[in-house]
Amino acid sequence: METHRLVRPKDLNQYGHLFGGRLLAWVDEDSWIAASLEFPGSRFVTMAMDEVVFRHSVKEGTILTIKSESVKLGLTSVTYEVRVVDEQAQDDNPIFTTRVTFVKVDESGKKSPIKK
Repeated sequence: METHRLVRPKDLNQYGHLFGGRLLAWVDEDSWIAASLEFPGSRFVTMAMDEVVFRHSVKEGTILTIKSESVKLGLTSVTYEVRVVDEQAQDDNPIFTTRVTFVKVDESGKKSPIKK
């Protein structure tokens, strides 16, 4: 799945760059949407986000592309590789990459099997 985000003034830190927490929230939300679309009717919660390294600063007006791809499916969990890029940049270097793992839970919060 691929989504886009526009970096606006409300997304900036005190130095005029994208606040890291905002990017993490976008990555979490967008990969959760990917999981929810791939496994309709499932109730997912975020279990883990691997390495968190911001490779480039991002300024206001930047259009980010967030790409989420399923890379591992377990009995109750699914992991997505997420890549964040500035499509308008001259290079192909990602701004941020990580893996996000979600666990399917039932209404009481207990793990439940993922059905494809």
